[in-house]
Amino acid sequence: MMPATTTRSWLPTYFAIGIVWGCSFLFIKLSLGFLTPFGVAFIRCALGAGTLLIISALRRVSLPKERIVWCHLWVVAMCLNVVPGVLFALAETRTTSIVAGIINALTPLTSLFFILVVFREDPVRRHQLLGLAVGLFGVLVVLGVWHGFGSNPWWAVLALLGSVTLYGVSFPYSKHFLIPRGLAPVSLASAQLILATATLLPAYLVNGLNGHALTLKAVGSILALGVFGSGLAFMWNFRVIAAAGSSIASTVTYLTPVVAVIVGVIFLHEPLAWFEPVGGLIVLLGAAIGQGRFQRRT
Repeated sequence: MMPATTTRSWLPTYFAIGIVWGCSFLFIKLSLGFLTPFGVAFIRCALGAGTLLIISALRRVSLPKERIVWCHLWVVAMCLNVVPGVLFALAETRTTSIVAGIINALTPLTSLFFILVVFREDPVRRHQLLGLAVGLFGVLVVLGVWHGFGSNPWWAVLALLGSVTLYGVSFPYSKHFLIPRGLAPVSLASAQLILATATLLPAYLVNGLNGHALTLKAVGSILALGVFGSGLAFMWNFRVIAAAGSSIASTVTYLTPVVAVIVGVIFLHEPLAWFEPVGGLIVLLGAAIGQGRFQRRT
């Protein structure tokens, strides 16, 4: 068992990550008050890049120097920041932040799918297939498929599912092409967000603002989304991985949809149908099964 002092050192950071990422869907919804989906994606990446560059400078960590590393990081930026950043914001123009937060909990399962099917890093096991099936069933419950898609248009649902699918690509891709190079995490994350910002800049210049007036709530939301959600949370996540291990760190995914539901109901007064939290629990159960958390340890 881990010593209590060590546990206390990473546990507050762990909960901070869950809260920040769980609130991200609320921040996206509020940021759309004056920004288009392209604007939300661009500014959050730009603020995150600026935050991590400051940290890199303070730690005297340089950016990657090899061209091939930048090429791989651009792929990760497209899968983790650019396309999902736009699609999540686009979907939230018509769906609740609650639905977005719950569907985001599919990320461990989409990662598992690409690890098994595309990268083939591990042999396929029965509990992994079961986890994928349970998780997909949970999504159908979240959406209340017996009502069609309800108030969620089909294209918004596809945008959310497409985003978490790309998330699933990014993690094994990073593990396969970037992690073995032994570069500092803050260096990789900084370069990744720089590339994402540069990629999104033309779209932002063409269609970044929606013409609505600025509000303190909307500005504060995009600042929090960029500095904390796309910047500091990356650093905090690496700290938890170092202190508690990647297995424990990955369980933060179970906390974020809970936070998303709570803040969506309290601050946005979003309606909560009975099948949304039930489906969310099924999704989380599927993720836990797929990760082998119910397997006997020897």
